[in-house]
Amino acid sequence: MRIPPLSAALCRQLTERSSIGARRAQWPPWVWSCQMRYNSSGSSQKEVTVEGKKYPTDSWMNTPSTILSAIPRRLHTQPDHPLTITRQLIESRFPGYRTHNNLFPIVTTHQNFDSLGFPQDHVGRSKTDTYYLNANTVLRTHTSAHQADTFRKDEADGFLISADVYRRDAIDRSHYPVFHQMEGARTWDRRLAEKQGKTLAQLIWDDVERIPKHSVEVSDPNPTIHPERNPLQDGHAADETEAIAAHLKRSLEDVVVAIFNAAKSATADAAASEELLKIRWVEAYFPFTSPSWELEVFWQGDWLEVLGSGIVQQSILNNAGVPHRVGWAFGLGLERIAMLLYGIPDIRLFWSTDARFLGQFSASAAPKRFVPFSKYPACFKDVSFWLRSSSSAAGGASPPLTASTGAGFHENDVMEIAREVCGDVAEDVRLTDEFVHPKTGRRSMCYRVNYRHLERTLTNDETNDLHERFRRELVDKLGVELR
Repeated sequence: MRIPPLSAALCRQLTERSSIGARRAQWPPWVWSCQMRYNSSGSSQKEVTVEGKKYPTDSWMNTPSTILSAIPRRLHTQPDHPLTITRQLIESRFPGYRTHNNLFPIVTTHQNFDSLGFPQDHVGRSKTDTYYLNANTVLRTHTSAHQADTFRKDEADGFLISADVYRRDAIDRSHYPVFHQMEGARTWDRRLAEKQGKTLAQLIWDDVERIPKHSVEVSDPNPTIHPERNPLQDGHAADETEAIAAHLKRSLEDVVVAIFNAAKSATADAAASEELLKIRWVEAYFPFTSPSWELEVFWQGDWLEVLGSGIVQQSILNNAGVPHRVGWAFGLGLERIAMLLYGIPDIRLFWSTDARFLGQFSASAAPKRFVPFSKYPACFKDVSFWLRSSSSAAGGASPPLTASTGAGFHENDVMEIAREVCGDVAEDVRLTDEFVHPKTGRRSMCYRVNYRHLERTLTNDETNDLHERFRRELVDKLGVELR
């Protein structure tokens, strides 16, 4: 099978973000549709109300109103939205699986971390990475936050969860603080195998044979089980794990083939250069699966990660009250797939209400490549500052240090201030220079902000005003000294 080309630049942007189970002028008017009581001063704030639900706040609260106000959008359920169409395409490859598309995004730290085996010192728990309402309540950082609860209900052998997820992260064309993931799982009941007089492995292999076959070249050189890199779980038999892995890989290969077939049909230029689709499986690590793999496709000269997957940790199923079940799970980013499918170059576009964007997509028609409307000029501006002498740098700083909170400096704090002040007008924010003064030992950092509006040209006065407000907020919130 052949696939249509994608720009090398977009490929590079997409490869920067991993999946499974894992970013803006104030935000546009739609974000204020979420009714809430919110006091940004922090010290006097006692509670926050989101869609009628009240949550107490404490010193862990770090979620701005702009982020909370994105909750009502639910882009993955809007008719004819590219994320909805992408979700439905993937769901169509899993007949009989139960779908969950309206799970509320505010969850407990137990749901988001503990139930999945995240260690207490995992970086994902940090306030620099995760949006907290209080010490025990967060905006989910992945759809896996609902995995244990869904297993506990034991309603179906297979399920799919699609949802908006939230992370403090970089600002560029492939990162947004709110994005969308799909989580899927398939399990088997050991008791059913016994009832049918089969081994569990035999039962699973029977199901493998029902999965549609494809002719795509697949590279899978590593053994299913490796004692160090991809260990077999205690209590799991090797033959069962081999069967589960085969079902997982065949199922997800079927999804990828369907996606890229759709991408091929979306290509308007029949004369465009094409290349054969190739798939490879790469060993990976996730806290909630073992063995684990990532699936990559060869696209426009590069290997691009599409999803992560693995055999569900048996402890998750045991703790969910279904110790008789065993199975696999996967996770992927819907924006990533939609950007591949439609050739959408900027993740901010998914949030656009401009008819020039939304009018290009229809669930009742075959996918077509996105046609960019006028690209408005960008304006680059730099801001340089000295860190407080007691601060250490983390995030984008070099050499890399452990992310810190409190008196420490973390790059994600710069990104969050840029989002609050500049909204979607901040197309890209990146560290361009840093040095340590040889005499004082103070660290200086320089960030470059690329200002660009998606729907109109910014005036010089508007850009200057935004940048000045950004500079002031850096001083007020981070205590830096401007240079």
